[in-house]
Amino acid sequence: MALQPLIHNSTARRMAKTILNGFRSYFAEYLNSTLTAKARYEKADWQGVKEANVERLELYKDKVAQTVNYLAMVTNQDIASLTLWREAKKAYTQLVFNFPNFEIAETFFNSVFSDIHDHDKISDDIIYVLSSQLLEAPEAEYSIFVRYKGENFRDNFQRILEEAEFSLPMEDLSLDLDCIMNVFNQEVLPYIENPPERVKFDLLESTFYRSKAAYMVGRVVDGDQTFPMALVILNNEQGALYVDTALFNSDELSVIFSFTQNHFMVDAPLPYQYALFLKNLVPNKLDYEIYNSLGFPKHAKTEFFRELVGHLSNSKDNFVIAPGIKGMVMSVFTLPSYNIVFKIIKDKFAPPKEVTHQIVRDKYRLVSRHDRIGRMADTQEFDNLIFPIDRFSQELIDELLKVAPSQIEIRADKILIRHLYTERYMTPLNIYLETANDEEIRSAMEEYGNCI
Repeated sequence: MALQPLIHNSTARRMAKTILNGFRSYFAEYLNSTLTAKARYEKADWQGVKEANVERLELYKDKVAQTVNYLAMVTNQDIASLTLWREAKKAYTQLVFNFPNFEIAETFFNSVFSDIHDHDKISDDIIYVLSSQLLEAPEAEYSIFVRYKGENFRDNFQRILEEAEFSLPMEDLSLDLDCIMNVFNQEVLPYIENPPERVKFDLLESTFYRSKAAYMVGRVVDGDQTFPMALVILNNEQGALYVDTALFNSDELSVIFSFTQNHFMVDAPLPYQYALFLKNLVPNKLDYEIYNSLGFPKHAKTEFFRELVGHLSNSKDNFVIAPGIKGMVMSVFTLPSYNIVFKIIKDKFAPPKEVTHQIVRDKYRLVSRHDRIGRMADTQEFDNLIFPIDRFSQELIDELLKVAPSQIEIRADKILIRHLYTERYMTPLNIYLETANDEEIRSAMEEYGNCI
C-alpha cells in the first residue's frame, strides 16, 4: 500500500493518535499478562490461571472505554461526527501502516467507534470492515520459530525439551522421549521421504499455556510435506514436568484449537504471523477460530463478521428457524449453507423458566470466562447487527417478531437485531440419536454423561 499524503484535519489526526495510544497501552499490558503465564504454570497456581484469564478479557473492554473518554478531551469537535471518523480512519491507517500487529490495532479502532455508534453506521470508509493491509501483510520483524535439524530424530526432540523455556526440570526425560518417539514412529516416520539430516523441526518460539497444560507447537518439514507437531507438557505439582502426549496430525491438533476450548495464553507479539503459521497446520480452521484460540476474541469477532459478509455475498439460501426442539429461553436460527447458529434471547420465557434477559446475558458472560474444558462452545456476542431482510424466510421473521419483538427492528430492506449470540452449529442430541447406530448412541450417551 502506497503512503498517502498527511491528513489535513488536525482533529482527526489527534483522534487517530489517541486511539493508537490506547491500543498500544492495551497491547503492552496484554503481552505482560501473557508473559506471566509461565510462572503460574510452573508454580501450579491454577486459581491464578483462572483469574489472569478473566483479567485479560476485561482489559480490552477497559482500554476501549478509557480511550473513548480521552477522545472527548482531545478533540474540539463532536466525536459522533461520521465525517470526522472518516478522516480519523485515514489518519489511523497511515499510523499503523506496516505495524506487526496491524490487524489487532484496526479492530481496536473499530471497537472504539462501536462504543460510540450503532452498528447501522458501519461502513468500510469509516471503520475497518476490511483490513487496510489484508493483501499486503508486513513481513515479520524476526522469525517466530526456532529450527532444529540433526542426524537423529530422537536427538532433535531431546534438544527441543532441553532448550525449552521452562525453569522446572523434566521428571524423566528418557521416558518422555520414548513417549514422543513411539507416536512419531507410528504417525510420521512411515511417510518421511528424506534422510533425517534434511528433515526440519520448526518450533514456535512461544509456549502455549491453557488451564493446567503447556503446549509446544510446531511442524515437521520434509521436503514439500509438512506434519503438525505439538508436545503437551504437564506439571506433576512436585517440582517437575512430564510429556503427557505428542500430537502429529491435523485432526488431533484441531481439537486443541477447538471452539470448545478456552483461549491460550501465548506471547504472540506478531499475531498475523502466528495465525498464518497455525493456519497451515490446521487448514480446516477459519481465521476467526485461530485468532480466538490465540487469545484475541475481539479480533476473532472482526474476522467472523468479515467471513459472514463474504459468505452472504456468495450464497443465496435464506436464514431459517434452526431444526430441533425450540428452546424456552432462546430463539435460534441458522443459514443452511453456513456452519453457524444465531441465538436471540426471547422477551418472555416459557414456564418453568424464571429468569430475566439480563440473567441470561450474565450466564453467557460467565461461560465465556470459565474453563470450558472442551465441553461448551465458545460464542460471539453482537449488538445492533444488520442483515438483508430478503435473506430471512417469512416464517423466521414472523417467529422473531412473535417471541422477541424488543430485539427486532425492520428498516426498509434491512432487519436489525439488537442483541444476539453466534455459535458453531452442532447437531442437537435428539436429532443425532434419530439416525445414529447403536455404537454411536452408546458413545454419545457416555460423553453426555461425562459432560454432566
